[in-house]
Amino acid sequence: MSADFVETLVSLAANVTRNAALACRDLIGKGDKKSADGAATDAMRNTLNAAAISGEVVIGEGEMDEAPMLYIGEKVGTGGAAIDIAVDPLEGTTPAAENGVGAMCVLAIAPRGTLLNAPDMYMDKLAIGGGYSENTVSLTATPADNVLALAKAKGVSPQEINVCVLKRDRHKEIVASVRSVGAKVTFITDGDVGGVLSVSDPETEIDMYLGSGGAPEGVLAAAALKAVGGQMFGRLMFELEEDAQKKRAEKLGITDFDKIYTINDMVKGHAIFAATGVTDGNLLSRVKKINGRLVSETLIYETLTGSVQKILTRHPL
Repeated sequence: MSADFVETLVSLAANVTRNAALACRDLIGKGDKKSADGAATDAMRNTLNAAAISGEVVIGEGEMDEAPMLYIGEKVGTGGAAIDIAVDPLEGTTPAAENGVGAMCVLAIAPRGTLLNAPDMYMDKLAIGGGYSENTVSLTATPADNVLALAKAKGVSPQEINVCVLKRDRHKEIVASVRSVGAKVTFITDGDVGGVLSVSDPETEIDMYLGSGGAPEGVLAAAALKAVGGQMFGRLMFELEEDAQKKRAEKLGITDFDKIYTINDMVKGHAIFAATGVTDGNLLSRVKKINGRLVSETLIYETLTGSVQKILTRHPL
């Protein structure tokens, strides 16, 4: 991608997530997650449809919980460069409805053929930040062994390793394994895109992300983590309605159902990731009213230069 093209995509990605965050702002804390998700989705769709691109949604969100969605295969834009689009219009619908922690509007955008077409199902995930040798950790190793390996690579004791885990009953064995070697666990209640991204930000003091969550969210997080040289591994989980899930995966070109995807499998080239805060979290602040204007906070990860930037934007009321 040329520098000018990257700048164009960065501007578009930021506009899409900002507009989505602004659109759902008045619904935060009102207990209606579907309406908030719908408002964010509509704003994303409208912004993308006004852009001079030939976009195709390769990662959509919403089939699992019957939420509004930008569906896989949907075409957007007025015409132009062929673009892959991955979206989670409102990552963390429950925190948004309850005015909880870490809800944000999320998008990744890249040249056509860059992003993995991941079906809307669950994925085992393992992620660490940048600066480590290839295959420092492995999805086939136990959580305890991964902690020990990362501690060795980092030059610290296992007791200093902090692992982020989505708080679910299905993760009890992961938590027990991590703690068996003395490592710490930081739980999140929702939003595993933000959970994965926490390993890229030193201020969070998170060293590793472990556990299962949505496959679409895995690809979105990979687009950001790749910009900072992080490592991520994912394996699709064919559990519920297995035959139907496998047929859905096959339609998207997935035939190896046991494959462990690396970050470069999920994001094959350069990509731009954008996220705008909807509620306060470790990475972003909510849209705030300050001195008669709304102020939004957007994170941009860009793989071509490896840059990460936080943009504050003031909007008229």
